[in-house]
Amino acid sequence: FLWTFKLVVFWLFAVGVLLFIFFMIDNYFLKKEDKENMVKYIDNIPEKKLDIAGKINIIFLLMVIASFFIPPIFRELVMIISAGLSIYFTPVVLREENAFTYHPIIEVALLFFGIFATMVPVMEILKINGSRLGISEPWQFFWITGALSSFLDNAPTYLVFMATAQSVAVAKGITTNLIVGVPEVYLKAISVGAVFMGANSYIGNGPNFMVKAICEENDIKMPSFFGYMAWSIGILIPLFVIITFVFFK
Repeated sequence: FLWTFKLVVFWLFAVGVLLFIFFMIDNYFLKKEDKENMVKYIDNIPEKKLDIAGKINIIFLLMVIASFFIPPIFRELVMIISAGLSIYFTPVVLREENAFTYHPIIEVALLFFGIFATMVPVMEILKINGSRLGISEPWQFFWITGALSSFLDNAPTYLVFMATAQSVAVAKGITTNLIVGVPEVYLKAISVGAVFMGANSYIGNGPNFMVKAICEENDIKMPSFFGYMAWSIGILIPLFVIITFVFFK
């Protein structure tokens, strides 16, 4: 679990670059705003005391985080209990005010179920024949994992290429610096590719799709599937090319 902190440098680099780009874009559009109307809009916003409703849910959130350190089955049990307690103790009015519905969650859950069910035979095949794919360099794992993660959720993609990397390690006779049977340099490339490139499309990561569904339920216009990808290709792909040369070449 703590090994993932070795990936902080990748996260800082990518997030730092993206925050700079977003700041420049935001600043550009800010200068085009009608300042007088913007000031009037801000002045008309009623002053409210900053407060957090449903504070008891912090306890249940901490229970979920703590469950990562306990064995499977018990871990899932703690998560289910936490969700049940949250539903029981959170006033219904708070969920109504937040326009909360189960529709986005059900939508993503069904998508996940289908993905994981179809990935089981693929993973078994790759454990045996993964070394025949011709993937042997970290940058190759980064891009091929990322390409698949762009259209599948990052969790099954991660598992698929972790199985592939295990097969490659066995074929090459690599026995040192292994994490769960995978050379560390491969695992870093797989992890970064699976997570970062999941942002390339709406279906690349479960929460992407959920955020889109939540926005549309609240009448917020969202880009089309390919409209979203036009932005991601223009901004993210150049960033991933830079990451390749900085970290994986």
